[in-house]
Amino acid sequence: MPVSSLPSPYGIGTLGKAAYEFVDFVAACSHRYWQVLPIGPTTYGDSPYQSYSAFAGNPYFVDLDMLVEEGLLLKSELISIDWGDGVVPVQVSEEEALAGKYTAVSEHSLGDENYVSYEKIYANRFKVLHSAYEAYRKVLSESRVRLAAGLPEYKKFDNFIAENENWLPDYALFMAVKEHFGQKSWQEWDDDIKFRTLKGLEKYKTELSEEIGFWYFVQYEFYKQWKKLKKYANDKNVEIIGDIPIYMGLDSADVWSHADEFLLDENLAPTKVAGVPPDAFSELGQKWGNPLYDWGKMEHTGFKWWRERMAHSAILYDIIRIDHFIGIVKYYTIPAQMPDARQGSYEQGPGQKLLDAVNEAIGEKSIIAEDLGVALPEVDELLLDNGYPSMKVLEFAFGGDRKNPHLPFNYRQNCVVYGGTHDNETLMGYFTEHNEWELGYAFDYLDTRDRERMVDNVFRAAYGSVAVLAVFSVQDILKLGNWARMNTPSSLGDNWKWRMKSGALTDKHINDMRYLASVFGRE
Repeated sequence: MPVSSLPSPYGIGTLGKAAYEFVDFVAACSHRYWQVLPIGPTTYGDSPYQSYSAFAGNPYFVDLDMLVEEGLLLKSELISIDWGDGVVPVQVSEEEALAGKYTAVSEHSLGDENYVSYEKIYANRFKVLHSAYEAYRKVLSESRVRLAAGLPEYKKFDNFIAENENWLPDYALFMAVKEHFGQKSWQEWDDDIKFRTLKGLEKYKTELSEEIGFWYFVQYEFYKQWKKLKKYANDKNVEIIGDIPIYMGLDSADVWSHADEFLLDENLAPTKVAGVPPDAFSELGQKWGNPLYDWGKMEHTGFKWWRERMAHSAILYDIIRIDHFIGIVKYYTIPAQMPDARQGSYEQGPGQKLLDAVNEAIGEKSIIAEDLGVALPEVDELLLDNGYPSMKVLEFAFGGDRKNPHLPFNYRQNCVVYGGTHDNETLMGYFTEHNEWELGYAFDYLDTRDRERMVDNVFRAAYGSVAVLAVFSVQDILKLGNWARMNTPSSLGDNWKWRMKSGALTDKHINDMRYLASVFGRE
């Protein structure tokens, strides 16, 4: 369940009330895990796999009602904004807003509550957060003057900055300078700051000190809310599975501040970029455009950046899923000037050298390796040596022959089975939009031609397998069609937008999921 897909009156899911209710749902189902998509700040295209930072949290996920509770925002201010969710903004007094004495009117032309309107979120969210920051600055000022009993607020804030000094100052400066240059990529900034000269860094730190403070504040609030939510989940015996992309986006604080550890030329432009060769998703392959790591230089530093990244992830999550794990063993490189991914080649990754650093950094936390794609014996060997479970996807199970590794009777025990991933159709979409010829073996394996019952039987096939963990998307629990699909690779415009309506998960869903957990001993 992506955080962005949680119900919210403000256009996108947050770390607020609905997140706690979802934890309650997971716990009531006698389930143990909630997997999220990456929670970092998103860039152009809104993909959580393209982030401005490997460490920062998404400002959109900061819950606004919690800021109201802190006295930093007015509830009436929030409901007077069009968040793109199909609700007419209304003007009411603060007393009426807090008491809920107003009527929200649906108006489809304003938006659609089934989808995130990133345009309206972008246009309005930062204005509101800036307003909250102005109020918070007064809180900090008062906290410094009147040292109340206990830890004063300014000390909490200063401690947060100090505890995250390895990434937060660079991220806050990056975002402030980005705003200064009209959101242009850092590669289009003036040379003094693009190349991080001492004079340039000092200049912008001084000129943009207020905006830098704003980005400190946003991350402070995000992490305060995230840690509170995670503790609530853990207290309910629910663990959070995080998802981290293997690569960073080019326009990110990490690439800008660690340019020497990426394959960039003398003008800091990528020489080679990441992607995958032509496959079932695209005959042109996928040219992601992410700059590639200079693994030699990273090894020379003892993989310091990776150590910090994974140690940070181990604080955020209970289990860490590494997306595109195959790239650690062998990665696809595409010359940056090529229009697509057809003319790329494979190169060897750092393999166990990196994983030694990763394992040390995360301590007792666990890893799930997303090893989908080209089958490589080296990947299997690394998984076995490190005890990482591999991934199986049931939507992939019904093609090919009976040796298909995604068929449950071929599983080894140390694997995690998914119904589908964020890149796949929903199960209902898959079974209703494919013809009988394509689904012939699925009919036989699932022992039904009833398309809705096929979804039920996929759950039973996963839960009844030897996989150590079974994970399904909420869309599949709700049996939603492909209109609720999260992402279609190699496409732009309609991805990462699905939102769940409030009240969609019912007691029937709880009973069904609890029953599955009980029958197959997964409680």
